[in-house]
Amino acid sequence: MSEGERSKFDYDLFVIGTGPGGEGAAMQAAKGGWRVGVAERYRQIGGGCTHWGTIPSKALRYAVTSTMRSLKNPVMRELGFSVAPTMEQLGRGTQTIIGRQVSMRQSFYDRNNVPIHRGQARFVDEHTVRIDNGEPITAAHFVISTGSRPYRPPGVDFSHPRIFDSDTILDMKDRPSSITVYGAGVIGTEYASMFRNLGIKVNLINTRSQLLEFLDDEIIDALSYHLRDQGVIIRHNEEMEKIEGRSDGVVLYLKSGKVVKTDILLWANGRQGNTDDLGLQNLPIEANTRGQIDVDDQFQTCLPHIYAVGDVIGIPSLASAAYTQGRSAGMHMLGHCSGNLRLNDIPTGIYTSPEISSVGATEKELTAQCVPYEVGQAQFRSLARAQITGETVGMLKLLFHRESKRVLGVHCFGANASEIIHIGQAIMNQPDEHNTIEYFIETTFNYPTMAEAYRVAALNGINRLF
Repeated sequence: MSEGERSKFDYDLFVIGTGPGGEGAAMQAAKGGWRVGVAERYRQIGGGCTHWGTIPSKALRYAVTSTMRSLKNPVMRELGFSVAPTMEQLGRGTQTIIGRQVSMRQSFYDRNNVPIHRGQARFVDEHTVRIDNGEPITAAHFVISTGSRPYRPPGVDFSHPRIFDSDTILDMKDRPSSITVYGAGVIGTEYASMFRNLGIKVNLINTRSQLLEFLDDEIIDALSYHLRDQGVIIRHNEEMEKIEGRSDGVVLYLKSGKVVKTDILLWANGRQGNTDDLGLQNLPIEANTRGQIDVDDQFQTCLPHIYAVGDVIGIPSLASAAYTQGRSAGMHMLGHCSGNLRLNDIPTGIYTSPEISSVGATEKELTAQCVPYEVGQAQFRSLARAQITGETVGMLKLLFHRESKRVLGVHCFGANASEIIHIGQAIMNQPDEHNTIEYFIETTFNYPTMAEAYRVAALNGINRLF
């Protein structure tokens, strides 16, 4: 679209939603000199990531792990500290962190002269939206970044005080003695791990045959072992028949005939894209049964001037990926290629206890592709830093080509996995002659550090070659 054609509209780009995806697109276009406006229906900016998902859940996880680690410290026990913090106490710091995030993100819009329109945006036609019942706003381009919400199936009474989803669980005040988590995806396993760290009895109901099937098999096995070792009861290949909320607990009836009763139930089975009130009926864009929008490799919908990014387009449903998708869409509008959105370069970050993070290919994928690879491993229990901190559970696993020694995948299970992974990610993205496992052997790592696991794993792998 030419400069003259864009000048006919109120904005060059109008973004619906201020989560990571919307923010990435808005900031990229604004820095490119475009007139940008955004719409936000919630009273504060930041989207689900800031208010109901990533930030509050990870803040709660930190409060849980740090508090329980302190209470289990022998010195604290010797001093006579023995308390059982409530969920309300553990979550008190969350609002402060959310407030800081909102203030920081608001400054981005202010500095870049991007006005925020408050209210629900709905499409009137292909170039027009209306905010609630206000005046119509026109734009040459749009980005839909409305995010997602927990899927709520019919027949489950979410108004019952003992039945929660991943949004409402953050408002729970009392600490239960037992919980059933229905759904063993990323959110379900994270919460199962968090509640077990609090000493709560946990039943984790998985509708599939194994946990987090997209991960490397060895990591899946490690996660399953450690969840069970911590006391989590995992039931695979199960499906809900009905959920009955009672005054003294929640009863889950499974189609296999099993019946499970716990104090509360967390429904963590699926997400629903927030597209049902966008006015899509006025466009040729259709959302699927889960409210998700189909896009191409450049995040364009069937209308090339309307893009969609983040959770509203489905997997990988990561805040980090949404932000990069938004930037990529913004750069594409500006006529540039971002060059930084390779699907194999989006690391997973799963905040179970211990953490999981991976980037690149799994052993199963390389085997299916008949790639001659080798494995290098470092067990955290052999690292001095892990021994000092007491967090010895975990491993770093490097997959590399036997002949070129090119790093093909990095998989980490253990403390700080989501941080450690980025070292391997950086090397994997070097030109072929510099992407080699020998980098880790020839490089001096600080000692003692967790990063030293790369040297240990690389040496372990090289020693397997003959």
